[in-house]
Amino acid sequence: MKIIFAGTPEPAAVVLEHLLTRPDIEVLAVVTQPDAQRGRGRSLYPSKVAEVAAAHELPTYKWSTLKADTPDGQYARASLEALAEQGATAAAVVAYGNLIPRDLLDVFQHGWINLHYSLLPRWRGAAPVQAAIAEGDATTGASTFRIAAGMDTGPMIDAVTEPIGIEDTADDLLTRLTYSGRELLAQSLNALENGTAELTPQEDAQATHASKISSADAQIDWGRSAHVIQRVARAHTPAPGAWTVLKGQRVKIGMMLPVPEDQGVSLRPGELHASKKELLVGTGEGLLKITRIQPPGKKMMNAADWARGQQELLSSGACFERRDGEER
Repeated sequence: MKIIFAGTPEPAAVVLEHLLTRPDIEVLAVVTQPDAQRGRGRSLYPSKVAEVAAAHELPTYKWSTLKADTPDGQYARASLEALAEQGATAAAVVAYGNLIPRDLLDVFQHGWINLHYSLLPRWRGAAPVQAAIAEGDATTGASTFRIAAGMDTGPMIDAVTEPIGIEDTADDLLTRLTYSGRELLAQSLNALENGTAELTPQEDAQATHASKISSADAQIDWGRSAHVIQRVARAHTPAPGAWTVLKGQRVKIGMMLPVPEDQGVSLRPGELHASKKELLVGTGEGLLKITRIQPPGKKMMNAADWARGQQELLSSGACFERRDGEER
């Protein structure tokens, strides 16, 4: 089967590498986002997918948009139609980052086939892995579907499921879904080519939306329950990273774990308590054990080690600030 591949970040690059090893799939070309500025020097760097494409000497297109009323969009249509004439029957899409306009959806015989990291129709949108963790879903997964007009609304082809553990971060879950999803995508593409795929419409009434995440979303609200805070922090790890404010300085928080109720310690929301072996923080309901913390200007470190160097601060009843800037 001949396809093109559209994707941009590291997970998409992992999927592309897998498809390139398959004897039953031939990738004719790659579509990805334009080179982006990174680092202090703000130099331009290609996407992870572009790097894989270059290593395999694949034709690579870096259109800023696919909209028909733009020069890039007009070039895109001509190029995609030429690829279809060369035998490409589908476009595999993984975190591409550009909307596929309605007028391009039928360029390929089997359409644009998206690998999405949720069990659709739950968690359509930009951050499905983070949303599943933050909301306390016990299970999530990856889905393949044919892209249609609308956000993640097209008919489903297949799916795989994945449990969410109490210590799973967004990075942990994204990695597992990438490795199970890459095989799912290959199987779905072949099922379409062989005529064995069964496309099932999504039930729109059951849809939920996962909005794009900002740094502000990752600020911890210590007034919430311990279980909710712990989930939200994991959902924002490693990026943008859960954070709070202590004495006017931003502090990043790594892994936290719920604490059994019989600890004999009572703490206000945001209040810190350190022993020789652990660092506890109060919440609106229950306590959390902070296992990793990143003070300003330093790397992430063991929270108990950090606490041993902050005895004067902690003995004075140190408190993480509220989201509105007031101390608890």
